[in-house]
Amino acid sequence: MNDPTPTPSFDTTERTMWAGRAQAYAASFALLCAHPVERLLDAAGAGVGTYVLDVGTGTGAAALAALARGARVCAVDADAGMVAAARAAGVGAQVAVLPELPFPDGEFDAVLGNFVINHVGRPRAVLAELRRVLKPGGRLALTSWGARRGAGQELFGRAFAAAGAVLPEDLRRLDPAEDFARTPEGFAQLLSEAGFTDAGVVELEWDHRTTVDEWWGGPAAGVATAGLIVTSQDEGTVVRIRREYERLAGEFTVGEHELALPHIAVLACGRA
Repeated sequence: MNDPTPTPSFDTTERTMWAGRAQAYAASFALLCAHPVERLLDAAGAGVGTYVLDVGTGTGAAALAALARGARVCAVDADAGMVAAARAAGVGAQVAVLPELPFPDGEFDAVLGNFVINHVGRPRAVLAELRRVLKPGGRLALTSWGARRGAGQELFGRAFAAAGAVLPEDLRRLDPAEDFARTPEGFAQLLSEAGFTDAGVVELEWDHRTTVDEWWGGPAAGVATAGLIVTSQDEGTVVRIRREYERLAGEFTVGEHELALPHIAVLACGRA
């Protein structure tokens, strides 16, 4: 498959890719992304009385978990559908597009971003904005996918290659001038350069339990990069992708119907 080329429209492509897909996301990839939430809240020091901002809240998993701990929570997302889903779940959410936030300086005790930094075109500008809205001494905690990937993360890519799928020409990739090393050391350096102290990064590993149909549902509905690839193929290629996906998924079968997909993510934290 051809490599995607850098484009200046990274953020625009991201917005388009997620628009109208809140329900499909909630039923698929949101279940995966919920795994690190408690560790994320621990790293941010979110608890009773803490004023927390959850950026890129999606359907509100991290915000709801912070509320359950007794924190006061404000949440934002760039997609109106995600904001509506979060509100329906009981989260005080509003539309805001990073790196611009509608809050005064030093407003929050803690800022959370669960798998958000990997979806922005200007990560350094985003970190500067998150630092701006934190109180002095406030804590930032972010999760992201890193350079080291679990076998489950490679499943769709292997299926695409086996089926002869062609990456769409407009598949976005971060401008090299904005990119950074997606390693624990690279994330720690990024936070330090943005002015955060006590920067610490750990890798998290877990097996995501799902089913063949549930896991296919996200890409089939156009969710995330995998979905962009699936929905850009002709009908015959989609059939081949599904066939190869089912064949390869057999490597991860546990029990009668369940899959256990190994994943690895990075958890980074720092103090303003």
